Amino acid sequence: MAQSDDLILGIDLGTTNSEVAILRGRTPEVISEDGAYILPSCVGVDDAGNVIVGRQARNQALIAPERTVSSIKRRMGTDDTVELAGETYSPQEISAFILKELMERARRVTGQDINRAVITVPAYFTEAQRQATRDAGTIAGLDVVRIINEPTAAALGYQGVASERSIVLVYDLGGGTFDVSIVSIEEGVVEVMATVGDNALGGDDFDAVIAERLNEHLENRLRVGNQRTNTAVQARLTRAAENAKIALSNRPFIQIEEDHLPVVGHGKPLHLSLEISRAEFEQDIQGHLEKTIRLVSNALEDADVGPSEIDRVLLVGGSTRIPRVSELLKQKLGQEPHGGVDPDLCVALGAAVQAGLEAGKDVSSVLVDLTPYSFGTSALKSSYTWSREFVPVIRKNTKLPAKRSTALYTVFEEQEKVNFRIYQGEDPDPEKNIQIGNFVLTGLNEEEGHHSQGIILTFELDVDGLLKVHAVERASGREISGEITNATGRTGVEQLEHSAKRVSSKWENEGFVSITEPDEFDDADEEESVEELVARVNSALESAEGESREELSGLLQRLQTAVEDGREEDIEDFAGQIDDLLFFMGA
Repeated sequence: MAQSDDLILGIDLGTTNSEVAILRGRTPEVISEDGAYILPSCVGVDDAGNVIVGRQARNQALIAPERTVSSIKRRMGTDDTVELAGETYSPQEISAFILKELMERARRVTGQDINRAVITVPAYFTEAQRQATRDAGTIAGLDVVRIINEPTAAALGYQGVASERSIVLVYDLGGGTFDVSIVSIEEGVVEVMATVGDNALGGDDFDAVIAERLNEHLENRLRVGNQRTNTAVQARLTRAAENAKIALSNRPFIQIEEDHLPVVGHGKPLHLSLEISRAEFEQDIQGHLEKTIRLVSNALEDADVGPSEIDRVLLVGGSTRIPRVSELLKQKLGQEPHGGVDPDLCVALGAAVQAGLEAGKDVSSVLVDLTPYSFGTSALKSSYTWSREFVPVIRKNTKLPAKRSTALYTVFEEQEKVNFRIYQGEDPDPEKNIQIGNFVLTGLNEEEGHHSQGIILTFELDVDGLLKVHAVERASGREISGEITNATGRTGVEQLEHSAKRVSSKWENEGFVSITEPDEFDDADEEESVEELVARVNSALESAEGESREELSGLLQRLQTAVEDGREEDIEDFAGQIDDLLFFMGA
């Protein structure tokens, strides 16, 4: 197969779903396979020991949650591990399986080997999380040429449909993270003015709210006891919660039906049935949504922009389909969010635009990004007593790439070494920021009669948001070099090589299975047909009684399960049975 030297992949590595895109001519295009644009960010091991990725892994989570992992993005940059089929994996290795499948999808569709990529990350990802993402790409066999922020990528994707200068607010609410950025777009230049966010706020939290309602219903109404440690039950409830969340974006009520729940201590499987209204759901997540609006206010303040100066509001991420999101943004900004860009695909499209830039293609765009954090060190300050304070070297919202220096001095005469603690954050108390490592300078005052005239400490932050540190002792003019150690999420070369061989071995030798299926309801006509049928069933159930009600409810459950699994023949079969029964009932 031909190796492509002029194509670079644009990858949106998401918490819930991931996509891969390329630039065809000057137009970004998300790569689809067998009708599927979206790859669920799930990895598992099947009964035969094969690694499975995507929709098959997502479906397996219902029956074998102990052999399936999802939302791994929330663990990137940590020392957490996950266990699958008796083997332990790092978050980078799990993410590498997802990235490898996206790379293989691009190869199968284009017929070319493309091993360079631009990968997106949440704007508020820490240095450790960015490095972990880069490491995941390396493990997957990708040359990661650039890491860019998701809101920035979305703005690049939007820029393709923008015709005049505008200030855009990008509201990015995904499965696991939230970012908001203020972006200026003018004559092909996309410049980020400010960005803030929360790496632990997203659709997963909304699912958890509904799942908690279901758990409380089991305990308080059905009296089956606490099932929170029952992984089989929790997997079913979490999937039911996610489906309910999605349905409530289009309906005022949803009836959650889960048959044969394997509850512990009940003697036999249990049937759960609970109606939840959109109003109840939105009330439950109101606190989460209000937090995003506070962050919108912070971004406007950082950018020195008023709500009336925002020309467009761009929604990114599947969770922005929740109607309450648009309502709150309209209240805050006085305008309806822009609906011209698909919230699920715009980040991948923007990544492809940046990939085109990196490949030297003419895409009429220039990206000017900035850092969402301040980077600095700690130093002792003397007033009445000595206290340690945070000393920013590169400040928040500095344009990238950035290089800044500061002068610091030793505390004691004949001091021989200095231990710089490197932090990112905004708090004056360094211990309330995130320490990303230590930088130790030794060999000070080695010459007789030598007195320190200070140390010039320099931070260099590249376009990927990755940090380099070096220092020069002024008295001697000698450059003293060192490196950050113990930075959470950094992976050594040997460990990267070991992980890459391990992932490749799992892929090639033990078997890697990725079944591509059409996205659920990818066809608009099919979606409308199924939705209409479900609405008719729900309406009929309000007045149905006896055996007809039980039969209709059972068929509805089977239809919904078939839709979740993408079983087209069963969907048609159950839909036909339901239609016949409704006709018999006169509904």
